[in-house]
Amino acid sequence: MSDRLLFQNISENNMTFERVFSKIITFLKQEPSSIYHLSIGTDSQVHQNETKFISAIHLHRVGKGAWGCLRELVLPREVRSVREKISMETAYSQELASLFTTEHFNEMTDVLLPYADEGADLRFQIHLDIGRKGVTKDLIQEMTSRIISMGIEAKIKPDSYAASSYANRYTK
Repeated sequence: MSDRLLFQNISENNMTFERVFSKIITFLKQEPSSIYHLSIGTDSQVHQNETKFISAIHLHRVGKGAWGCLRELVLPREVRSVREKISMETAYSQELASLFTTEHFNEMTDVLLPYADEGADLRFQIHLDIGRKGVTKDLIQEMTSRIISMGIEAKIKPDSYAASSYANRYTK
């Protein structure tokens, strides 16, 4: 994908963010009494002369499936610094999170709120490809603080599946 704000998944290409959001609403309406985790995560892989970043929007209907899509960005240089790479991954996830406006959340809430007594819930999270083991452990405080300062829940490995599993699968 060449446009920074186009998304794809296994069934559809070149989706605008508004198309993605429409798909999210459709997915919520299918089972509005469920618990949902709306997660955003980015992973990257260095290739020869470039670094590929894949950002994921993942809507998990807890215990009952998921819907997701991806955005690909290719930087025409090798990003070898772990700090720079993780910082860029975090920034790309923050950028996607900022697309979800108050109006978007109001629309999602309007779908789920009538089912609150039946357990309906929505959590919004950014998943970071960092963890307590390995070279990224020194970046946990800095990166999670960036997410928390936005009022969004931050998840790290092993709980950051949108970045470390879903997005990771497509960086190769």
